[in-house]
Amino acid sequence: MEEQTINESAVLVLQEKDKLPVRSKKDLKVSDQPVLGHTLLDILYDTVDLVSNPRMFNHKRNGEWVPVSLDEYKEKVEKLAAGFSQLGLDQGDRVALYMESDTYFCVADMACQLAGLIDVPIYLNQSPGTNEFILQHSGARALFVSSLARLHDIDELLANAPNIKTVIVAEPEEEQKLTPLPEGVRWFGMETLSESGQKIIDEDPQLLQRLRDRIAADDLATIVYTSGTTGEPKGVMLTHENLSSNALTAFEQLSGPRRYLQKEVSISFLPLTHIFARTLYYAAFAYGVTIYFTTPEELGEDLKTVRPTIFASVPRLLEKVYGKILEKITNLSGMQKRIANWSLNVASKYQEGERTKLVHRTQLRMADSLVFRKWRAALGGRVKYIIAGGAAVNAELVNTFGAAGVKILQGYGLTETSPVIAFNRPNRNRPGTVGELLPGVEVRIAKDGEILSRGPHIMKGYYQNEAKTKEVLTEDGWFHTGDIGELSDDGYLRITDRKKDLFKLSTGKYVMPQPLENRLSSHPLIEQAVVVGPGRKYCSVLLFIEKDTLRIYANSIGMNKDFPIENLIKHPKILDKYDQLVAASNEGMDHWSTIKHFSLMLDMLTVENGLLTPTMKIKRKKVCDLYKENIDQMYEAGNR
Repeated sequence: MEEQTINESAVLVLQEKDKLPVRSKKDLKVSDQPVLGHTLLDILYDTVDLVSNPRMFNHKRNGEWVPVSLDEYKEKVEKLAAGFSQLGLDQGDRVALYMESDTYFCVADMACQLAGLIDVPIYLNQSPGTNEFILQHSGARALFVSSLARLHDIDELLANAPNIKTVIVAEPEEEQKLTPLPEGVRWFGMETLSESGQKIIDEDPQLLQRLRDRIAADDLATIVYTSGTTGEPKGVMLTHENLSSNALTAFEQLSGPRRYLQKEVSISFLPLTHIFARTLYYAAFAYGVTIYFTTPEELGEDLKTVRPTIFASVPRLLEKVYGKILEKITNLSGMQKRIANWSLNVASKYQEGERTKLVHRTQLRMADSLVFRKWRAALGGRVKYIIAGGAAVNAELVNTFGAAGVKILQGYGLTETSPVIAFNRPNRNRPGTVGELLPGVEVRIAKDGEILSRGPHIMKGYYQNEAKTKEVLTEDGWFHTGDIGELSDDGYLRITDRKKDLFKLSTGKYVMPQPLENRLSSHPLIEQAVVVGPGRKYCSVLLFIEKDTLRIYANSIGMNKDFPIENLIKHPKILDKYDQLVAASNEGMDHWSTIKHFSLMLDMLTVENGLLTPTMKIKRKKVCDLYKENIDQMYEAGNR
């Protein structure tokens, strides 16, 4: 099948002072007010006016970085947006994005915004059934894919998505064959569509301004489907202002007024389908930050070559980095091992945000010259701070990395909140909390401990799902997050659990599983932990082990590294080690919520096997159903 061709035929105005880049740190003043009234197009054109960046966006092709300048990006966006006008799409129509998280995603996304289209990003690793539901439910009229290979992954679903009449392929490889599409569905290469768009712009120079003028801050920009841990996906409707206010206000809190970060470098490896990565991309772009797109698999090597100054991460990756550090220490010997362990001990005494005594400062400097600088080198050597979200970050980890000169700033939010509700600031970083509220964001704690939030960051609602919207959004604008938490007197928010994860023991006592699970899964020997016990007398836990780390540990205590893993997890020495980890996690917990028994699991919880959501949340009911036999055995053993 040949590619088809096309027949040739803001609410808030920027103040003048905002038109100038910040010249020095003395000029920096952080506002306590939210940045309101902007569309995403305002971010695009304001950034183009103020910044010149020849390597704004970078992604890899054939092992080489391909740069796209800011001006090139704007031109690509405009040409593609004009080309959309030839596809019979009307303002407000939905366009599904089934794309890699790279420059092409950014171009497609912003072109949709300029054309007045609502994009619907789809996770690449979720089930075909979920993808089919999203294509049908969103009523998408067009599908944008990265390549013909990606189209092949999803083309069978098009027969059940009758609204889709057009497919756009970002990079149609010549050698890749296209399977027949349903009757009436046409496809275009992005370049062909853009060339047509350029001709349209040449014939109608005022088109782009007219397109921009019709977009308001309150218009829908995107619908992001959250799979959740139960039930059908819900389409979160986010406006231009939801996203722009969240991005601009958050980065102003990090570094002051716009444009000061022009010399910063970011590396992005989280999926842009996830609102966490996407809003951070808008923020980095608004501040002129150079962005390199990579994948989790290539991140380790790319950190060393890109040498980012800031980046976002999920806690699990940081835990893995720390696990690798501990592995290396385990394999050391003699003086090197003693120095490494001494440095870890020095780091363990460090408390982020607290004044360090002279003796400890001296020790930290010595440990830095001997050990910590190597840790930073593994992250590229220039990282100023890492923004962490998506799950809880162990306070010990934050303090340990802080001692090594790497600030981890934990934040909190949901897709429905665009996403930032709160985050720790570089000079006000309190481990164990998710930081202070974003300006303009309101939070209150309900009687049952649930966190409620209101402000410009709150979604419009769930697409075509009024019932679910009313469940979480009150008439006066308060959104029920579903998270349990506390707000300190000085304004720091702490998350303690998910409301729906709370369970009751047969004794009548309620258990919050997440604190225990977070403690356990932060250890390098444990990939994931699932606390169980609803209706039982006490708690138990399924421990999904980190196989490679376990082999290294076994070798360090004199066991054969080739010992079968199935036998390894039954060995008394290994069971004793995990027993110690469970005991440590129980410290300080209410006695009724402590873990009495554990089961070591060789399986993995993944998105692909349906046990994790695309945002890496555990589907607790599915896990408990699948491993019911293991759970029953733990309680049978305890009753003997």
